[in-house]
Amino acid sequence: MPLDTKHNDLQSLRIERAAKSIGGEPALWARRYIIIGISVVVLLSVSALLYRLLAAGVSEVEVVRAAAENSSVEGIALSASGYIVAHHKINVNSKVTGRVKWIGVEKGDKVKEGQVLVRLEDDEFRAQYQQAHGAAENARAYYAELQHGSRPEETAQAEHNLAEARATLANDKITLERTRNLANQGVLSQQALDDATGKFEADQQRVNSLEKAFQLSKIGARTEEIERAKGAMTQAEGQEAYAKSQLDATLIRAPVSGTILERTAEKGELITAQFASAAEGGPRGSVVALADLNDLQVELDIAQDDFSKLGPKQKGIVTVDAFPDRKYDGVIAEISPEANRQKATVQVKVQILNPDEYLRPEMNATVKFLANEIRKSGSEPTGVLVPTTAIRNRNGKKVVYIAFNGKALMREVHVMSQRSGGLLVHGLNGGEDVITSASQNLEDGDKIKVKGQS
Repeated sequence: MPLDTKHNDLQSLRIERAAKSIGGEPALWARRYIIIGISVVVLLSVSALLYRLLAAGVSEVEVVRAAAENSSVEGIALSASGYIVAHHKINVNSKVTGRVKWIGVEKGDKVKEGQVLVRLEDDEFRAQYQQAHGAAENARAYYAELQHGSRPEETAQAEHNLAEARATLANDKITLERTRNLANQGVLSQQALDDATGKFEADQQRVNSLEKAFQLSKIGARTEEIERAKGAMTQAEGQEAYAKSQLDATLIRAPVSGTILERTAEKGELITAQFASAAEGGPRGSVVALADLNDLQVELDIAQDDFSKLGPKQKGIVTVDAFPDRKYDGVIAEISPEANRQKATVQVKVQILNPDEYLRPEMNATVKFLANEIRKSGSEPTGVLVPTTAIRNRNGKKVVYIAFNGKALMREVHVMSQRSGGLLVHGLNGGEDVITSASQNLEDGDKIKVKGQS
């Protein structure tokens, strides 16, 4: 083939650079659009996955509005603020004066009735008890001896002693007669006669004493002597019991079950049985203060102008500043019999009916007193109606969960009766959104989403 022909064929197969640049522009933009589209799809997929992961920890629940039944409430009669106090705060004192050897509790500890809180040094008290115990044992033995009389061998010994004394007395009598005759004749001195007379009289008294002892061993002690021994025994036993109580008092125990609010004694400090202020620099009287935190009240000072709005046993709703979402049932338990002239107030104490671990003494609290309830004639006590499916068991107690601000809040309730629409319970105010369907593992404070709400 001629070279010119081959050259022409090769020239026809070449692609001009200008044509390539003009025809390749649309393809480049297509590739860019594809890359952008893939990126958007990936981003949406990741977002959906993250949403599912974040939503996995939120339970979707159904709720029913709790309705108060059989009551017509006028509203809030009065709102007042005060402080939570323990109904019975106990300052545990020592019954004896002693130095602290050991103290076994800290502030906030829970204790049981009878639990040892403090030990005092007891060496002196133990020695006193041992001395009193020994004296009581001797008194008991002597009283028993008089009660049961002498043993046969003791009676025989008493008879033998009496016989010997009588024989000695007989010899003394002979010696005395001989000495008297010789003294009358001037052979013996008056001193010799006096000595013989003294010995005879002493032995005569000994014989008399032994005769009484012998007779006593045969017939037993007289009633009066036995009673006297019994009295001495009773006295000794009383001293023994007192010494034992003093020794036992070196172990200071919790008088009731409760929580330690304050510890006022330390190891090595001197504790006195009588009250003494720490400011005085003397021995302390109290070692700890404790209270039952399941028995709490709200102490309020009610202005005299508002006092007419309240009455005995009036109900109220208690809230605390620390946990404003939690509500507690309250009832007036005590109204002071006298007013405070300086503050123009009357002190009122409200018993908290359903306290929990969130409440602490000295917390700020607000009580909203309810106006008098008007109940239907012959109706059951006022309650709140909730579905049966809302009731759950937690630690042996009946509870419900209410939906509030995206969380499940647990409330303890008491079932009053069963109704066609559910259960009538005490412990709710009515109007709460009660959770009816959720996992049995739902806990207080869990995040939730109410079904049907965005």
